[in-house]
Amino acid sequence: MTKKRDWKRFLKKNYEGWLFNLPLFIGLVVFTAIPVFTSLYYSFFETDGFTYEFIGLGNYIKIFTRDRSIVQVVKNTLTFALISIPLNLILSYLLAQLVNLSMKGIKAFRVIYYLPVIIPLVVAGLLWKDLYDPTYGIFNKILSLVGVDPFPFFHAANTSMFSIILMNVWGIGGGMVLWLAAFKNIPKSLYESASLDGANAFKRFWHITIPMSTPMIFFNVVTSIIGTLQYNGTLTFAPRGGRGVDDSLFMYAVKIYWEAFNRGEIGYGSALAWLLLIVVAIITVILFKNSKWVFYGEDS
Repeated sequence: MTKKRDWKRFLKKNYEGWLFNLPLFIGLVVFTAIPVFTSLYYSFFETDGFTYEFIGLGNYIKIFTRDRSIVQVVKNTLTFALISIPLNLILSYLLAQLVNLSMKGIKAFRVIYYLPVIIPLVVAGLLWKDLYDPTYGIFNKILSLVGVDPFPFFHAANTSMFSIILMNVWGIGGGMVLWLAAFKNIPKSLYESASLDGANAFKRFWHITIPMSTPMIFFNVVTSIIGTLQYNGTLTFAPRGGRGVDDSLFMYAVKIYWEAFNRGEIGYGSALAWLLLIVVAIITVILFKNSKWVFYGEDS
């Protein structure tokens, strides 16, 4: 009885906080929890959203045994991830070092470099589609001025992956901001002490900047892996409904959309989505289990 009275007193004392959090809670339930568990339910059925036939693990078995495109999809996704992640990490780091310099007007450059991040993905995709257009795109216009033949970009299988990786570099401003935050948290006294001890720029970078930035490196690696494995931006601009010429841009997330909405195989699309969730979860757990190299301020 006392516990029940204490619980009522707690609710009465904090009801305003509960009310303020109620919209968030409802949103999480309606737009996250319900769709997640509904997709899990669908993954055990052969369904188009109207008719349902229970097939157990049939959709999951199909992924590994009967889907002829899955090898190409995984190959495209891994190629994109293995090149984009280190490239974006390195370039965003170098950009952050550049805009971290103390000079007049540097704040304006920080804003300019960050602007692409706030542009919606659909708008960015349509913009790059125009830039890459083989007929009137600005890139090929520039190439024609110097006497170079038009570059096919997304319109040829052997150049599509290069084009999407180049386009993805456009958003390194987000990583730049995170690197800047990491740099600002490194005490200047460490650099001053190292300079007095005779450490050159490379030694200060290797023994101070890198170790003190490991939390941000770890965060960037984890979020970049998750983001690239879920990348579906090609839906807005690539030929053949986002698949690219000869399926050269057929990413895993694009395949989920293609199966569920283009082909009406909602059950199979749900199974693909849950497999991706499992893979991402395993990778994330492995990364956290092997994160002893990350240095936090309280570490001795």
